[in-house]
Amino acid sequence: MGESLIFGIVASSALIIGALVGVRFDLPKRLLAILLSFAAGALITALAFELFEDAYEMGGIWRAAVGLFLGAAVFTGLSALLDRAAQPGKGKPADEVQGSAKLDTDAAASDRSATKATTRGAAGLALLAAVTLDGVPENVALGVSLGEGSGGLALLAAIFVSNLPEALVGASSMRTQGMARAKILGLWTACAVLLVGAVVLGAGPLASVDPESISLPLAFAAGAVIASLADTLMPEAYEHGGPAVAMSTAAGFVLSFVLSLA
Repeated sequence: MGESLIFGIVASSALIIGALVGVRFDLPKRLLAILLSFAAGALITALAFELFEDAYEMGGIWRAAVGLFLGAAVFTGLSALLDRAAQPGKGKPADEVQGSAKLDTDAAASDRSATKATTRGAAGLALLAAVTLDGVPENVALGVSLGEGSGGLALLAAIFVSNLPEALVGASSMRTQGMARAKILGLWTACAVLLVGAVVLGAGPLASVDPESISLPLAFAAGAVIASLADTLMPEAYEHGGPAVAMSTAAGFVLSFVLSLA
């Protein structure tokens, strides 16, 4: 239990670090894109070698596939609702919205003005909700991997590096909207505490559950991750970083892969 608590605190500390940076600084747009693409590369390794592979080994291909598609469908549906809430303006053509409306990196960039979505606060709150949505199954899966003694370092690294830029952008959006710094930090800290609890839950009560039952939440987490990559992280990173983000994505993949071998 002590190990799961430490892993949970490390993974979720990125939310607080990102929020602290987001309420104080504006970063270059390209740097934000590199951070997002690096996170995407790390998550690719985690979902392939930590989440879906374990789900397959525990419950077989059908359970793993059903869980994957269910997680992707739930994330995609709720993400669409969050994007609609963070839309810059009602009636705006879909092809005019670049990347993801909720992941409004203009809020945190030093060379761009904030969009209407940022100034009305919807983008930051929607991103907070999205981080919670895919963070809970990811952190439960991290706890499960610890309970089985399989390490989980690659998943820990992937969660950390994905939480950091998302919290940074979300906190920046809230700051631009005029929300008090104490409230912003309080919201992201509350999210971090919830995700620490998810790790402990995975390593504690769920540790004694039979492997076939565990395969479903693992696959669900993999589905949520792959949907977040396609729906949010990769489109936003490429939109503002261009082809150069391919190298940072590869770097994130390699680092996470090396950790998965530890």
